[in-house]
Amino acid sequence: MSISFTSSIISRLKREITDTQKQLANDKTKLAKVSAKIKQLQKDSKLSSSPSDLSSKMTQLTKLKDEAAKLEASQADLTKQLTAKNAELRQQLAKSKP
Repeated sequence: MSISFTSSIISRLKREITDTQKQLANDKTKLAKVSAKIKQLQKDSKLSSSPSDLSSKMTQLTKLKDEAAKLEASQADLTKQLTAKNAELRQQLAKSKP
């Protein structure tokens, strides 16, 4: 493999790793916000007096919990991708050394 080909692969991997890390950070932020909303809704539902209000809060809780589960799955997937890309980057860097 030529050096320019290897260096382009290394550049691409570094860019992908950076993008994946940004996405992971964004997902963590979103998950923190969703978790805070869930906690607040759980508090509010304990204080809720009308059945329709309680039902509405429970529906919101269900949606937020589903969103949290999706974000957690996304984080797990991104972490796996990040691990694989870092391993590939190490491998390419080892190849590029004379």
